[in-house]
Amino acid sequence: MTALPIIAVWLSAWGLNAWLARFDTRLTRLLVALIFGATILILWEMIVRAYGVPSVILPAPSQIWASFMANTSILWVDFVQTILKGALTGWVMGALAAIATAILIDRSPFLQRGLLPIANFVAALPIVGIAPILVMWFGFDWQSKAAVVVVMVFFPILVNMVAGLAATDAMQRDLMATWSAGYWQSLWKMRMPAAMPFLFNGLKITTTLALIGAIVAEFFGSPTRGMGFRISTAVGQLDLPLVWAEILVAAIAGSLFYGIVALIEKRVTFWHPSQRK
Repeated sequence: MTALPIIAVWLSAWGLNAWLARFDTRLTRLLVALIFGATILILWEMIVRAYGVPSVILPAPSQIWASFMANTSILWVDFVQTILKGALTGWVMGALAAIATAILIDRSPFLQRGLLPIANFVAALPIVGIAPILVMWFGFDWQSKAAVVVVMVFFPILVNMVAGLAATDAMQRDLMATWSAGYWQSLWKMRMPAAMPFLFNGLKITTTLALIGAIVAEFFGSPTRGMGFRISTAVGQLDLPLVWAEILVAAIAGSLFYGIVALIEKRVTFWHPSQRK
């Protein structure tokens, strides 16, 4: 009998979403997403309470929220250390380095043949292998985490940017040549705008990679703050609600990070077919 209310909630939410999905508007799409998310949280709460799941196995959403509200000062310090200092700084540095390197590769066939295979090799290296090395090189503060993020985001952005610079066809390049446009004029006026959709694909992909890299790097050495440090110590203390509170902060930060980059993409590449309504 315990399962009947759970099944009833699931079927009710499913039926409501199935009905709303018939109306393809922005409001109904938002409502479907909100109802689905709320249903998951309600079912999670009901299952944990109904079956007496210990908090060390899976805390209820109410416990996670209570821990979130009770530890806002700690969560803010961890957010600044991991997200703003480590992830965001490393992401910006890695993106700028990747764009500059892509232009060099575009200018040099030697680099295109020699550097890209090495880039693919380095991109395949596991983070758990390179993070301890970079922590030993750059110390235990946020600089080493930013270095890990640079390595993680550099190559996806580089590959996308190189593909974007090669996206223009021969007719477009010949047209710029007939106007006596040099390499840099052609780059800024034609090829860079054409590469923007490719670049933003790489930037959006690496928003989540940056967060993952910064958090995982803190497992291998960190001052007494940071999301990775807090998760590691909270697990050792069996404080799973705090662990999930840190995960909640990371999820919110990652969603906002991705959304901001997507919004900038919409403004910059308004001319691209993917942005047309």
